[in-house]
Amino acid sequence: MSLPRSARLVAPLAIVIAASLAACASPAAGSGEGQRIDGGTIVYAPQQEPACVFGGWIEQAYISYNVLDSLVSLDENSQVVPWLAEKWEESDDGLSWTFTLKDGVGFTDGTPVNAEAVAYNFDYWVTGGNSTARVWLFGYYESAEVVDDLTVRINLSAPYPRLADNLTQGYFGIQSKDALETRSDEDNCSAPIGSGAFIVEEWNRGQNLVLVRNENYTSWPANALHEGPAYVEKVDWRFVADATTRVAALQSSEVDAIYDVPAVQWKTLDDGGYELERYVTAGRPQQLSFNTQIGPFTDERVRQAFAYSLDREQIVETIGQGVIPFEGNGGVSQSTPGYSQAAADRYTYDPEKAAELLDEAGWQLNADGVREKDGETLEVVLPYGAGSIVNADGAAILQGVKEQAEQVGFVVDLIPVPQAELFAGAYSTAEERDIAVGYWTAVTSGILYINWRPSTPESPNYSNQAFYDDEELGQLILDANSAADLDTQNELYQQAQEYIADHALAIGVYARLSTLAVAPNLHDVWQEHAQGGPTFYDAYLTE
Repeated sequence: MSLPRSARLVAPLAIVIAASLAACASPAAGSGEGQRIDGGTIVYAPQQEPACVFGGWIEQAYISYNVLDSLVSLDENSQVVPWLAEKWEESDDGLSWTFTLKDGVGFTDGTPVNAEAVAYNFDYWVTGGNSTARVWLFGYYESAEVVDDLTVRINLSAPYPRLADNLTQGYFGIQSKDALETRSDEDNCSAPIGSGAFIVEEWNRGQNLVLVRNENYTSWPANALHEGPAYVEKVDWRFVADATTRVAALQSSEVDAIYDVPAVQWKTLDDGGYELERYVTAGRPQQLSFNTQIGPFTDERVRQAFAYSLDREQIVETIGQGVIPFEGNGGVSQSTPGYSQAAADRYTYDPEKAAELLDEAGWQLNADGVREKDGETLEVVLPYGAGSIVNADGAAILQGVKEQAEQVGFVVDLIPVPQAELFAGAYSTAEERDIAVGYWTAVTSGILYINWRPSTPESPNYSNQAFYDDEELGQLILDANSAADLDTQNELYQQAQEYIADHALAIGVYARLSTLAVAPNLHDVWQEHAQGGPTFYDAYLTE
């Protein structure tokens, strides 16, 4: 996802090598439906290792979702359903939300899940405990008030009708107040204390994270498939950066499930009898945001020319092989409520139009087929988070973008940025880049507020990748965020997306996916419906 500056402080650790894929594997793939194993260990291989279990990056949310319960969950119909909270209500004026908690739930350190703990978590998030939770609540959250032991009231500065929807994201997992107050930052980073289905048993940095079953689990979400503790005893969360290695490990039965399935391997695994799951994440898609503050893209005509120079759909279809969806909308993805198809359709492939706009803007072709103006070359810098924000398929798509833009006279410096550098803030300023690529998962079009809120010296917005400050756009999004009527809300969000498209502030490229491949002897692994992360609470192995 596109990260706020504070989230970029997350540093990656060493990645696991193929030789580490050994013990604790399940029975061989292809064994089919058989007798359920009592307990057992699921070996799961994602590609990225975060610095902490809990934090503001989606890879952290995927882990913490299995360890920390949230107040609410999102079901397959995008309806908010109970989790730690058994009921909730919004006040008539929209300025407070009251959550009533389940009785008798405890954290795994023995302390109660009560209103005091929940209120403490809200304050913890907005004061730096979770950068992404903070930006979702920014401008709205005022205070958390303990009404009684099982009732907490969240007070807001403005109506926020989709608050409960946003709280279904993994960034809002509830931790033990006692643990946050008394344990070290490192302890709470590597093994946060929640009330979830699993507990962090050990973390072998650079290799794997072992989750063990919470035998006293009582707080499953309403959309779970069963009640009681998890079926499996452990989940061995192994970090395998290379996609080819992950696929090979699955095929050789060294692991039971893998994340981020390469498009080129999709059909092979499907034909091999593996269960394939694909979740198109809502929120901001993988898109290109243009630097409107410094450089050639301060001219709207040049931004539009870049958009017209690309046959984005053809690039995505070629690389994605029917797995990765094309997405033309630079504001939100097609799976997001309030989506505007008009914004998605704003720019089609038209190299002649691109050339016309560049001519009009004073950029002329030289003998080498490169555009020049006042002695300067039309050279633009496009850095991307290689292996983190952008996977191998995404990198190939960006190579296609580079090649097509150069056909009309751009020179595109495509720069892969290692994860450590990216999260430390490389290429985050207007002076360092001309185009930014990235996504940001969400469950509502309210993500537009995070990505396009005007940035001021008093309240900088490091998530505004286009460095574009416009009160009209900002007000459209604010009005949408507070609109009580859903149709009005969606209409305003669509206007904001169309504003972004009309001014070529950002253009979509492809939808961000969460994909899984699961061995035939592993059942009921499902992708949670807020962000598409793997849920192992209901999963079981057979032999």
